[in-house]
Amino acid sequence: MSNQPTYPLMPHATASWLVDNTALTFEQIAEFCGLHILEVQAMADDLAGAKYTGRNPIHSGELSQAEIDRGQDNASYRLKMQRAPLAVSRTKGPRYTPVSKRQDKPDGIAWILRHHPEISDAQIGKLIGTTRTTIAAIRDRSHWNIGNINPKDPVTLGLCSQRELDMLVSKAAKRAGVPEEEEGVVNERLGSDREALIEELRAERQAQAKASSEAAQQAEAMAWLEARRAEGISDS
Repeated sequence: MSNQPTYPLMPHATASWLVDNTALTFEQIAEFCGLHILEVQAMADDLAGAKYTGRNPIHSGELSQAEIDRGQDNASYRLKMQRAPLAVSRTKGPRYTPVSKRQDKPDGIAWILRHHPEISDAQIGKLIGTTRTTIAAIRDRSHWNIGNINPKDPVTLGLCSQRELDMLVSKAAKRAGVPEEEEGVVNERLGSDREALIEELRAERQAQAKASSEAAQQAEAMAWLEARRAEGISDS
């Protein structure tokens, strides 16, 4: 069984609601939501960079009023998740791509068009989460940003998994009549080197994300401290 703590499905929105509607301490809210205490403090002081619409954890079943009351009566009490948040899964419709990855879509599409022309536009659209219009514009080089599009493996860009791409290539190859022997050689050639590169890039992305998160927290903490100092000066 995993010892990984469980946090609310929408931690910032939940923290915002708890700040506005309970007498819980900032430490209790921060620990329950998996946030830095200064993030909660910034929400309370209306200094947070982003404004969040509060999300009631009682309605979602993640907390009960009785659990909140226990926390309000005892500042050292650690709130317990009443019901783990349900992961939202999509089985139909276009693939959702995080905002930070959407700018990479044209590069991934261009790579597929160059290396796997046997894959149909409909298949590319479902894999990458894009439209046929965008695919056609990249193919005929009429895309508005064509000068900055550089074909890159969509797996290394994080737009799809290696398994998804391999399955799609295999399916398209069979439809196009590519012999199984040739298909096997292609898959073997792409295997080991690509997996090593993917692992390297994944580790690099994780390191960058961690560094960015730490830098953002530090910047927010400094902004909060500066605001406090300014208030102290004005009060004097």
